[in-house]
Amino acid sequence: MVTRMSTPIRCRARCVMLETGYKKYTQLDTPMLEQPISTNPLEHAASSYLRSARHQPVQWYPWGEEAFARAVAEDKPVLLDIGAVWCHWCHVMDRESYENPEIAAILNEHFIAVKVDRDERPDVDARYQAAVSAISGQGGWPLTAFLTPDGRPFFGGTYFPAEERYGRPGMKRVLLTMADSWRTRREEVLESAASVMAAVEQNENFSGRGTALSFDLTDKIVASILKQFDARHGGFGSQPKFPHPAALDLLLDVAVRTGSEQARDAALLTLRRMRAGGVYDQLAGGFHRYSVDERWVVPHFEKMLYDNSELLRCYIHAYQSFVEPEFAQTAQEIIAWLDCTMTDRAHGGFFSSQDADINLEDDGDYFTWTRDEARAVLTDREFSLAARYWDIGELGDMHHNPRKNVLHMRFSLEDAARESGVSPEDARKLLVAAQQKLLAARAQRPTPFIDRTLYTGWNAMAITAYLEAGRVLRVPAARDFALKSLDRLLAQAWDGGQELAHVIAYAESSSAPRIAGTLEDYAFTIHACIDAWLATGAMEYYRSACKLADAMIALFLDRTASVFLDLPVERAQSASIGALVARRRPLQDAPTPAGNPVAVAALLRLEPLSGRAEYREIAEDVLEAFAGIVEHFGLYVGTYALTLNRFLLDPLQVVVVGDEESASRLEALATARFAVNKTVIRLQARQLLAETLPEALAQTIPQVALPSSGAAWALVCRGRTCLPPIDNPDQLLDALEMNPEA
Repeated sequence: MVTRMSTPIRCRARCVMLETGYKKYTQLDTPMLEQPISTNPLEHAASSYLRSARHQPVQWYPWGEEAFARAVAEDKPVLLDIGAVWCHWCHVMDRESYENPEIAAILNEHFIAVKVDRDERPDVDARYQAAVSAISGQGGWPLTAFLTPDGRPFFGGTYFPAEERYGRPGMKRVLLTMADSWRTRREEVLESAASVMAAVEQNENFSGRGTALSFDLTDKIVASILKQFDARHGGFGSQPKFPHPAALDLLLDVAVRTGSEQARDAALLTLRRMRAGGVYDQLAGGFHRYSVDERWVVPHFEKMLYDNSELLRCYIHAYQSFVEPEFAQTAQEIIAWLDCTMTDRAHGGFFSSQDADINLEDDGDYFTWTRDEARAVLTDREFSLAARYWDIGELGDMHHNPRKNVLHMRFSLEDAARESGVSPEDARKLLVAAQQKLLAARAQRPTPFIDRTLYTGWNAMAITAYLEAGRVLRVPAARDFALKSLDRLLAQAWDGGQELAHVIAYAESSSAPRIAGTLEDYAFTIHACIDAWLATGAMEYYRSACKLADAMIALFLDRTASVFLDLPVERAQSASIGALVARRRPLQDAPTPAGNPVAVAALLRLEPLSGRAEYREIAEDVLEAFAGIVEHFGLYVGTYALTLNRFLLDPLQVVVVGDEESASRLEALATARFAVNKTVIRLQARQLLAETLPEALAQTIPQVALPSSGAAWALVCRGRTCLPPIDNPDQLLDALEMNPEA
């Protein structure tokens, strides 16, 4: 079994190294691409991805009415390119095709070209992904779609090379064929567009009511996930392997609640193997997006905020439940990387992504090492140990350069120490020194581009993760930065009423058009506000959560179908461009937690605090709307299953009151063991007045007879029943054990 050294890395030195490399690269205005003098209509775009194409000879337009009005006026089809600044093959296609003057000339003559940043416009991306999947059977980025002038897709695919290769048609031939089809076979094109739109509508409107909600449904989803579990390498399925944080959290919840050894072993083995693999950055911390092999060794090297925030929570939950130091250390290292590389320390906020590469000839070279490169910066003793521990060999792991190694833990530290002829204690010291030296050397390399856009939903996810880390790992700095970031989100992205923006701030523009928030933006922000209230007891966070929940219901709840739409109902009913008319009901985690179960979970968290029965009634209706079909999605509905468990289990509230060390001990005991239905609330004695508590708590806590000792105490409530206040740690443990589902 691979184990991780217990000696923590000094994060301050690592942070300086990371920032140095980051500043060197972010002085470049546009990632990866040369910058000729001429510009196109993307010159004034705020998105990093769109700005990277503003010097291309293609006359790109951003998504909007102007582009499609021109397409109608000129009777031209639309070429739609959807990608992201972190997407390697998007940049490959940009250079091969869209920077090619001949191809650009064909495109400009026969098409109106529209470029979309999938991070900036997830609503556009989701619908055209569904359309291209219906056409070609596959999706992904770059997404290349051909649309009628009113935006209906009739042909598409993903990456098209400039010339025919990889078994794919060349871009020049594709463009000329589509242009000819529009001119000479218009009726066939329109018929194809109609059938694709029908498929998109059908795909995006699935729901199905089933029998009464029960644990049987959760059990079926868990069984489906476990069938895909790779008992040798961890994870689910074969290559490529994605982390699936919601499925891992579901297995952890089931393992703790039911004692299932199968669920426990699957979750813990996966977390250990991912941590040991090259999919984890062994030097700086943080996870890459996914692994191309089943062993977690060779990743796609981009790093996403949403992956790291959700995996941070998984490692915290595993540590809560099974108290393995390796999980706590991994969580601390993820925080250290986010702090140093992905956060606006001055103003608050989390950046969205770090690119995989620095140019198109590169494939993870920033993160990988030849044996000679490692030997050049390490002493003989350090190299002897590090080469064994991280498997740095003459023959590496990368196809484009077989000498390049992805650092991963092939052996335990104890085994590596024995092979190197050093004691375990000396091995720990040598490994820390080697890690710091390799990181310092890596910081001298050009650093992959970091998209400093602050997206509302992703920031809310990170805020929740940091608040959990602050509480469980006793990291006050994480808590403080989370609150600073939430304050910025609420001040800059929210109007205090119904309007929440999708973007808090762009890296290079303060005057970009406001993009309306999606269901996920609202739902994740509600969770962040609830978590901030739990961390501080400050009622403004609780009130914000309730206001946003009411706005979410008013804007996104389709009361006819009893489901949430990803876009406001009124917007979905009004005329929209192309595939935006499709009414999406997000159910599947792909890759972030899906909007419907996240929204339901937010309402279920607010109901026992507010006493508002409507929240639970809506939650039940939405869960029932999908109950007849959800079991068929298995691995991709972990968030739904977690939310169903939250609904079926009585809410367990543990209110800890006091401002001394004894209260902190009670809080630590209450926090132990992850459970989706458990809420731990820390209050000061001065906060026990009715006006400083949520409505339901105001009817309970002020009526409690305080312990005679006046010391810190805890109130344990399950459902609508509360035990007498407890001021003894052993009694608190007994009270929690009385609830086997906690």
